Amino acid sequence: MQSLNIIGAGRVGRTLGRLAVVSGACRVVDCLARSHESAREAVSFIGQGRAVDALKDLAAADLLLLSVPDDAIAGVAQALLASGAVRPGSVVFHASGAAEAEVLAPLRAAGAHVASLHPAFSFANPARAVEQFAGTLCALEGDAAACVALQDFAAAIGARPFALAPGGKAAYHAALSVASNYLVTLTELARQLALQGGVGEQLLPALLGPLMQGSLANALSMGPQAALTGPIVRGDVATVARHLAALPADMQAVYRALGERTVALAGARLPAEAGQSLRAVLAGG
Repeated sequence: MQSLNIIGAGRVGRTLGRLAVVSGACRVVDCLARSHESAREAVSFIGQGRAVDALKDLAAADLLLLSVPDDAIAGVAQALLASGAVRPGSVVFHASGAAEAEVLAPLRAAGAHVASLHPAFSFANPARAVEQFAGTLCALEGDAAACVALQDFAAAIGARPFALAPGGKAAYHAALSVASNYLVTLTELARQLALQGGVGEQLLPALLGPLMQGSLANALSMGPQAALTGPIVRGDVATVARHLAALPADMQAVYRALGERTVALAGARLPAEAGQSLRAVLAGG
């Protein structure tokens, strides 16, 4: 059985550590956190391991998880290298969604293989996360040997690992941000416009919810182009012009940008002449 050390035993570290123990994927050896009390709480939750106070106190382990804030990963990696706690052949990985494995590159000097493993999952409550984690997609990138080891680790704790293209981490994370954060922002824009049109606040969930949920379900099941409906795919230039006229100035740029992308998405479903007219209106012509 492989051994695992956890550096930064917060919500993600605790959850992955507990899953490793419950599944039998790894034996948790040491946990290091910002305070000894936090490390002890992590060990208690995980059900295995030893709380340590410094990197130099870490015992040797096959896998080392750096579950620390993104802007701290590079510094911790440098300190870990200086501590001598990394042995040749070990796998050091972080769980950041945005940072690439290369932030751990200095540890290769100690003979380590480096990678990142990002679970597309919310870890707000570790106890609930452990119960709901099964089937979670985990993005892997980094050194080949590290990715092989982490693919086995992820599968053992019930995840569905998949590989990212080299250098693809930023685009991957942007995709998650667009799908999650920007969907929320679009919801707020739709709310503001509906309120401007006289819709009562209490009706907004019933008005927008089914429409947004249905559109998302169709886009995911049918593909975005086939799921597309509305004035742009119909070539309804006059309606798009009325929309723009009704929009507050600060929303027009968003509508125009999304409209241009929607014209492109409509593709062959939209007659060429209508596409040209729509592009002209959206460009302010």
